[in-house]
Amino acid sequence: MSDVWNREKRYTSALKVCQNKIRRLRKFLRGWAKNMNGAYKKEKQELMKKADELDKNAENCLLNQQEIDLKHCVKDRLAQLLREEEIKWFKRAKTKELLQSDSNTKYFQMVANGSDEKLEFSGLNKKKG
Repeated sequence: MSDVWNREKRYTSALKVCQNKIRRLRKFLRGWAKNMNGAYKKEKQELMKKADELDKNAENCLLNQQEIDLKHCVKDRLAQLLREEEIKWFKRAKTKELLQSDSNTKYFQMVANGSDEKLEFSGLNKKKG
C-alpha cells in the first residue's frame, strides 16, 4: 500500500499531488476489498462443502476422533465467518440494535441498500402456535 502512495509525483501543485495519491489509493483499496470478499466467499463455500461431506459420512458410519475434531473445527470456523458477515451488514446498515435470528442477512442487506419497501424480518414475525 505504501508503494501506491509513494509513486511518482507528476504535478507541481501540492493539492493535485495529494488528490492524485488519494485517487490511486482508493482504486487500490477497491481492488483489495474485492479480493478479500472473493477469498471470504471461497473459504465459506469450501467450509460448507466440507461440513456437508463430514455430516454425510457421520450418517453412514462412525467417525474417528480426527474426523470428529475436524468437523468441530470446520463448524466453529463457519460460525465465526457467518458472525463476521452479520457484523459487517450490521455496521453497513448503521442500525442501532442487532436482531437475534439465524437468517437476518437479508434484513441487513435491505437496510444497507436503503430499500424503501416495508422491512419485514421473518425470524421475528413467526407466530407461536
